[in-house]
Amino acid sequence: MQSTFTLVNPQNGNLAFKIFSFADNSIFDHLQRMNYYTMLLVMEGEGKLKADFSEYAFTGPALMCFAPYQPFLVNAPVNFKGMAINFHPDFFCIHKHHKQVACNGVLFNTIYKPPFGPLQQDILLQLLQLAEQMKTEMQHVEMAQYEMLLSLLKIFLITASRSKTRQLPAEQQILLQQKEPPVLQQLKDAIETHYRKKHAPKEYASLLNITPKALGKITKIFFNKTLTHLIAERIIIEAKRELYLSSKPVKTIAWELGFDDEFYFSRFFKTNADVSPQLYRHTVGFARGEELN
Repeated sequence: MQSTFTLVNPQNGNLAFKIFSFADNSIFDHLQRMNYYTMLLVMEGEGKLKADFSEYAFTGPALMCFAPYQPFLVNAPVNFKGMAINFHPDFFCIHKHHKQVACNGVLFNTIYKPPFGPLQQDILLQLLQLAEQMKTEMQHVEMAQYEMLLSLLKIFLITASRSKTRQLPAEQQILLQQKEPPVLQQLKDAIETHYRKKHAPKEYASLLNITPKALGKITKIFFNKTLTHLIAERIIIEAKRELYLSSKPVKTIAWELGFDDEFYFSRFFKTNADVSPQLYRHTVGFARGEELN
């Protein structure tokens, strides 16, 4: 019985949309870096998820979400099963359609939170039903197939985003019980305000009137990441958005993000995204935002 369904972009022959079932972690037990979005709807299983610079323990049911070229691998030796959905930004761009689904910063590009969240049983069933509808739609080429798949994907993303957003108060309560220092919210605000110009941990420590060592220790405890990695992730997310949505030269994007040297920016991007800015544009796309104008 067929378990993998793929839709190809007829313009370039690249993957547009794919959905498949998995019964173990053999597909994901080595480092993944794809030029499309990936969602793993984990029905059951437990283990370790490695993503970016961090490692997390997880227990299913859960939903894992990864942006293009975000590195991840799953170590779940037994009972790891579920469904995977891949979609290219050309099929559906979360940046262009942020107002419609609001999943950027909730499901994807979650700098300060793990790239996954637990699912209540009722939400799991809703998402599984939507995934099955996608598989059914993929089995037969019919009128408006693309639009139907797009609609189902949007509903899937909205449902998952709502579920994760509803969990935030509980997560915040846990953090309060752990006595999260107020300086962490100040740090997040400072990064959002200054990431284009301030790239060094000591600059943020100075802004918050705390030593770099102390701030770095707190960041590692509560975010499971170094301050350097937090700042780098925020810069890379904005760089990817500009590379995809605009036709600005790499040199201009580098300058707008506080890099005087285009080549240093390219090395920084490749170190943190494992792909050059030029290759990212070539495989993910660019100027998609300008196409709407």
